[in-house]
Formats: sequence, C-alpha cells, structure tokens
Amino acid sequence: MEWLKAFGSLLGRVLLVLIFLNSGISKIGNFEGTTQYMAKFGMPYTSFFLFGAIVFELVGSVSIILGYFTRFGALLILLFLIPTTLIFHTNFSDRIQMIMFMKNVSMFGGCLLLFASGPGRLSLDYFLRKIRG
Repeated sequence: MEWLKAFGSLLGRVLLVLIFLNSGISKIGNFEGTTQYMAKFGMPYTSFFLFGAIVFELVGSVSIILGYFTRFGALLILLFLIPTTLIFHTNFSDRIQMIMFMKNVSMFGGCLLLFASGPGRLSLDYFLRKIRG
C-alpha cells in the first residue's frame, strides 16, 4: 500500500502542474501576443510581468515534477495563481471565466496540499534526504 501512496503522489504532482508547464512554454512561443492580451486588462509593464510568469510557471512546474524543492515550486505556482486569477478570471457574467476562476481555485487548493504535505517518496527531495541521513 505504501507504493500506491508514493506513486499516487508522483502522478498527482505531474498532473497538477502539466497545465503550468504547457502554459509557460506556450507563452515563450507567443510572447508578443501574450503581452498584448495582458495589456487589454490594463496591466502595466507587460513584458516584465510576462517574463516573471514564465519563470514562475516553468521553475515551479519542473521543481514539482522532479520533487526537488517541491514546496518552493508549489509556492511559485501559488504566487502565480493569485494575480492571474484575480486579474484575468473575474468576469463572472461570462460562464467560461467563472469556470476558469474555479479551475484556478482548485489548482490553488492542490498546491496548498502539496505545500503542506510535501512531495512524497518518489521525489528528489526524499531521495536526497535519505542520502544525507
């Protein structure tokens, strides 16, 4: 039963952050278009904030997938989700935006659980802790 918990934790980490990994990569490929989209919402310094979003999404995702500095990775994703959710997904008269808001709230909850409980046994954090004794 312990292997099931370990594998479930690994799979859960990967599934939780695939959306952020994909999003960060997509933002690199469409940097100009994404800055224009952000500007439509009145955001200043769009290139600066977009670069930060890409770093938070990619570093957070890779950290969580590998289980290396997992809590830090979860924190990066949490910090990314707060302004993203509050700036881009608060038009509740649009059903799609309401769904996007709730999706982000759910992912926030998943990251909070990961932040609180850690990565589990199938992670670099666990492996390195075992090596250090």
